[in-house]
Amino acid sequence: MISVRKLGKSYGAHRVLDDVSLEVDKGEVVCIIGPSGSGKSTLLRCINGLEHYDEGAIAIDGTAVHREQKSIHALRSEVGMVFQRFNLFPHRTALENVMEGPLYVQRVARAEAKERAVALLAKVGLAQKLDAYPAQLSGGQQQRVAIARALAMQPKAMLFDEPTSALDPELVGDVLKVMLTLAREGMTMAVVTHEMGFAAEVAQRVVFLDRGRVVEEGCTRQILAAPAHERTRDFLQRVLRPV
Repeated sequence: MISVRKLGKSYGAHRVLDDVSLEVDKGEVVCIIGPSGSGKSTLLRCINGLEHYDEGAIAIDGTAVHREQKSIHALRSEVGMVFQRFNLFPHRTALENVMEGPLYVQRVARAEAKERAVALLAKVGLAQKLDAYPAQLSGGQQQRVAIARALAMQPKAMLFDEPTSALDPELVGDVLKVMLTLAREGMTMAVVTHEMGFAAEVAQRVVFLDRGRVVEEGCTRQILAAPAHERTRDFLQRVLRPV
């Protein structure tokens, strides 16, 4: 479903991504882990066509991804993305935020867009918050609205960029439960996360990125329990047993 081949990207003299290759099969969940500044978020933004890349190739379900191509908006609508920050329209209700994409991008009928949005907000546990504005919602609730908004476009795959990093600890669980449900339903997902428990429970594979390069990748159990690379071991020790 997602194919990245020998991807390279630089900001001036700074090499952000260097010869990065990975694949995510249909229905698979792949967690991308690594220290801050390792290129994880940039990789997701390149996959979704939000960032230009300098070398290599990206394809979604066999279609090449290039930020400059005319079809990028249509392709981007097929790959939902959930960011660290919720990016909801503050002047629109939860229901209106979720309806926005289907109405104005896909041009579906208002009744259909509303029906889809109501169902998705119920799916993420917010059936009672349809008329609430973002300022009236907790961070975890706002992030669940953001997930529903991405799902409203009926994407082929979902990209999550540390979706719980901006949340208070007690709010993380509700968001992870929604993501767990999506994974069990067979949604193709690439997830940048520091939630190792979530990775252990949900991901089929883990990719460890450091300084813009893939240091190690493999099945989740092997990477988390017995990583082969010293740099991966050092990172996991710090994440799993912080000082």
